[in-house]
Amino acid sequence: IITKFFPLFLSSVAEVQDVVFVIQSQKNSYHTHRAEQRRTELLHQAQTLNQSSPDVVLLHKLSDYDGNWSILPALPRLASQYCQTSLWIVFLEEETNVNLHNLLQVLSKFNTRKEWFLGRPLHDDEPTIIHHYAFSEDPSSFSYPDFMAGWALSCPLAKRTAERVNYEPPKSDFTIDLQHEIALYIWEEGRGPALTVVNEFCSELQSLSLTGDCATTINTFLSACGNPVQKEDVFVAVKTCQRFHGDRVPLVKQTWEKDAASLEYYSDFTDPYIPTIHLGVPNTERGHCQKTFAILKRFASGVVTQAPWLLIVDDDTLISLPRLWRLLGCYDPNEAVSVGERYGYGLSRDGYSYITGGGGMVFSRVAVQNILAGGCGCHSSDAPDDMVLGMCLTTLGLPVTHSPLFHQARPQDYVKELLARQSPISFHKHWNINPVAVYQHWLKEPNQRRAHSLTKTREEL
Repeated sequence: IITKFFPLFLSSVAEVQDVVFVIQSQKNSYHTHRAEQRRTELLHQAQTLNQSSPDVVLLHKLSDYDGNWSILPALPRLASQYCQTSLWIVFLEEETNVNLHNLLQVLSKFNTRKEWFLGRPLHDDEPTIIHHYAFSEDPSSFSYPDFMAGWALSCPLAKRTAERVNYEPPKSDFTIDLQHEIALYIWEEGRGPALTVVNEFCSELQSLSLTGDCATTINTFLSACGNPVQKEDVFVAVKTCQRFHGDRVPLVKQTWEKDAASLEYYSDFTDPYIPTIHLGVPNTERGHCQKTFAILKRFASGVVTQAPWLLIVDDDTLISLPRLWRLLGCYDPNEAVSVGERYGYGLSRDGYSYITGGGGMVFSRVAVQNILAGGCGCHSSDAPDDMVLGMCLTTLGLPVTHSPLFHQARPQDYVKELLARQSPISFHKHWNINPVAVYQHWLKEPNQRRAHSLTKTREEL
């Protein structure tokens, strides 16, 4: 489902004051700094074009509600505050570069009295769990915007959608892949507009040439970060159980365990050969809330490690620790940082965000101390640990920070071109894949191969 645009109507050249820019920013200090840089660049371009300064909204500052990142809860306020005087709402991510001159030329092609949903199209090659297997008979028939390339709503569409949000929230309580879910909501099973393709919203990295006509390009990840953290700065906790000691744990050892400076396996059975640690918590089929809180307490005690960072993973998580060290170089361990792949629950009605556990949950020691001091706990031993922690962080007013480099599912569950432009940190699940092959293709650093063979030789000696 896709709309090709043929400009039958040309409006006058768009002015900067016709556009409100919304940067999909985050509360964490590193991300706030990146968003402020984007705002400064936009204001500077407007000045260069001899235009007045545009309205640039940092989404995390729009209101006190942490769920505004899911867009629909923020839309009523955005429409009422800005669509009285503006014609367009243009959404940008922190890593979206804008060529303001080109963008205004693109927008001037559209009749602003009509409903427009503009973006660079993505589509699924096969049905995927992260989209609830939508359009399973023909997944490529539905297009949704690549958020990092920027996307736009004309104010007539923004206002109508904002009114609809009040009486018809999204059908699913979960927010998993926002760009797909926004497109589904706007399309409204064919009653609303489909995505209109704008080729000038470019997915090319800014460093590439041939971006002359692009209204947007994409910045490379982590370009503003300093040195990676030391491997000793990250303590790794692997959740397992006796049932998986013979198949999943050996795969962890075969792939990424050797990169960890300090790592412990937590199980319902003490196995000295792995070795595993029994925290006195019985195993549960799902949820693992009590086990996770026992891990948090063990980490916070300082007995096992003084490391400033804690990584909690499942025994079927595949992860690149060197890439994680680079990512954590962006963050201040003296802040309450919780980072991973962010999902949402009930965000249309004062819900909460959480770091989804399978992709790996990373906490600064300060965040762990805050969680435990805040009196958070499990209402049952098999409550979903990631969601309980998300509720806790929301209650305490602590940010849940999203990184698209963590993945709750397998590589084939994501759009190829999105993965192609990142260096992924994690994937999750061994279902219908060769975990070692996935690790080596997607997560192993090229310079690790020789280092790994040397490590192996020393171990065998």
